[in-house]
Amino acid sequence: MVIELTAGDDRALVDDERGGRLASLVAGGAERLVDQSDDPFMWGAFPMIPWAGRVADARVAGFDVDLQPNAGPHAMHGVTYDTQWTVDRSAKNAVELLCTLPTERWPLGGVAAQRITLTRGCLELEIQVQAGRSAMPVAVGWHPWFRRPDKGDITVVVDSPAVLETTDDLIPTGEVVTVSRRLDLRRGARLGRRRLDHVYVDVSEPVTVRWPDLHLTIELPHKASTVVVHTPQRGVCVEPQTAWPDPFAHPDRSGVARLQPREIFSASTRWSWTSP
Repeated sequence: MVIELTAGDDRALVDDERGGRLASLVAGGAERLVDQSDDPFMWGAFPMIPWAGRVADARVAGFDVDLQPNAGPHAMHGVTYDTQWTVDRSAKNAVELLCTLPTERWPLGGVAAQRITLTRGCLELEIQVQAGRSAMPVAVGWHPWFRRPDKGDITVVVDSPAVLETTDDLIPTGEVVTVSRRLDLRRGARLGRRRLDHVYVDVSEPVTVRWPDLHLTIELPHKASTVVVHTPQRGVCVEPQTAWPDPFAHPDRSGVARLQPREIFSASTRWSWTSP
């Protein structure tokens, strides 16, 4: 089932059967998200729960837990990206969704909830994760595939001085390096053919995505968030996350939270847009 949310001329579609994701966002009179694909990682905007990015060798360090690999030997983007969610409540402009974390993918258990609220010129996305009977680590994020414009270019502003050093298969080494000229997005960079797949850290300001006809601001989950920027030809990902990718390997630095049994972790992001 697809749930339609409306607020004035703005519209969002939420697909509860395909990862509880945004299947569409019409803002400023145009579609802003990439259309549906057979690959669940490559379209719309989906929540990443209970981790974001890759987990090296599909292993939760410190918990003696193995995950299901889905990116070579690694596990990527959590466990709910293609899972069916249950609609708990819905209204004209808001929906609440629930999902039990599948234990075949996340043996530590737990449940997740989302609230998605659309008002004129604004979309609020909220996630809650509750641990099950045992303690567990958690990090969350959102993975929006923004559509490139038919005419003109798209610009991304990320106020961050540094990125994570990663291996060839995008696993953080633990080192933080200063952005090069090519990677520096602090003043806003037209992306053009610039191909990025980088983890920006210590991001202290909201992120901005600019089309020729619309400026969209993404408020981050907390004051020192991680933002992944991925810019293949297909679209542009600007992913706010509460922790680094492979967060369990660097628990003292990555921002990962550790929940006690039944404890709840919450995070939210707010997207707002205006015409330039």
